[in-house]
Amino acid sequence: MKILVAISRIFVGVLFILSGLVKLNDPLGFSYKLEEYFGADVLNLEFLIPYALGISIIVLVYEVILGVFLLIGYKPKFTVWSLLLMIVFFTFLTFYSAYFDKVKDCGCFGDALKLSPWGSFIKDIVLLVFILVLFVGLKHIKPVFSKLTTTIIALLGFIFSLWFGYHVLMHLPVIDFRAYKIGNNIAEGMTVPEDAPKAVQEFTWVFNINGEEKEIITDGSYPNVDGDYVSVETRVIREGYQPPVVDFSIESDSEDLTDYYLSQENLIVVVSYNLDKIEKEGALKLKAMSEEALDKGYTVIGLSASGQESKARINEAYNLDINWYICDEKALQTVVRANPGILELNKGTIMQKLHWNDLEDLKLTKQAPKPEAKKAEENIAYFINQKPSTKAEVEALDSATIDSVNVIKTAEALKAYNMENATHYTGIIEVILKKE
Repeated sequence: MKILVAISRIFVGVLFILSGLVKLNDPLGFSYKLEEYFGADVLNLEFLIPYALGISIIVLVYEVILGVFLLIGYKPKFTVWSLLLMIVFFTFLTFYSAYFDKVKDCGCFGDALKLSPWGSFIKDIVLLVFILVLFVGLKHIKPVFSKLTTTIIALLGFIFSLWFGYHVLMHLPVIDFRAYKIGNNIAEGMTVPEDAPKAVQEFTWVFNINGEEKEIITDGSYPNVDGDYVSVETRVIREGYQPPVVDFSIESDSEDLTDYYLSQENLIVVVSYNLDKIEKEGALKLKAMSEEALDKGYTVIGLSASGQESKARINEAYNLDINWYICDEKALQTVVRANPGILELNKGTIMQKLHWNDLEDLKLTKQAPKPEAKKAEENIAYFINQKPSTKAEVEALDSATIDSVNVIKTAEALKAYNMENATHYTGIIEVILKKE
């Protein structure tokens, strides 16, 4: 029993620390996941949604320090009881989510490792078994160090967890596990390979046949039956390929500009998933940043899920001249964990990504001006009373002597004249003088 407790202690302690730190690396992401659980269609605890971030920090810090406490043997009775209550709650939550198909990913390991609902439930069952072993063999959990050393390590673990959570909230995750990390190309992330596996679905059709309702199962095709259709239900048997980047777009009210902007060089994108919730201090920094970027040859745009009124109000309130485009709110929350956040894109590749607190670290280099397209040289023919002349002679005429001026610049008329006279004029000016 003593050896089994030791193995369980190491396994559970390390797993709780790793799981907690991975999520604490991105507490905003975990708070968004909690908001899903608190939603009306899951636990129906919507009154907790405004407190999701605070709850997220408390749960994650607690998870890390419980792992530390278990490994060093600090307050074993409190630690094991806390672990047991926590795993029982999360086992219920993951079972509820999986059975009723409510939340597709539990967020147990943040964005570092995606688990299916049933995979999350099985993981919690395994952990529950190991924690029950600890509960039964509680007397075998002894402190590794002296009482003073154990207390100091426990306190340092608590302080580090709090500091780490605060640090990533004020900046960005230390390790970015998402599809929008620096170096990734957004356009490539949206691509679905030709040989990508397709989703497999099962369709359960209900027909009224001779007064009796019968079920017919197909892979999607409409059943060939002699009866009255009642209803149909679909179930996904196997998920298809899901590209890393979904729901990302750059749209105006009238057109989709995603491909256009993802092909541009030297693009600065200001991201605010909700302009009504934008951090005031961050918004105040945008004007100086955008002016510097424009001065150095960058294009600056904004992305938000907010409406036109909010966009106009923000531009006016902070004296901004940013063209705001539309993107899905959840997609923008995934792009950057800041409101506002800043991205530098080069043909869709993320070169820089910053929290507004770190805007001073944005590196903008002077861009060489784009070469202007050469204008075709003009070759204009001048005529005075239908006789060939020159520009200087025409400009020297007294306006009082001119009866009319006919300028020919239409492509068809010029083409016809040039073909007839074997010339290459780009324009013709005919001056008719008044008769004496």
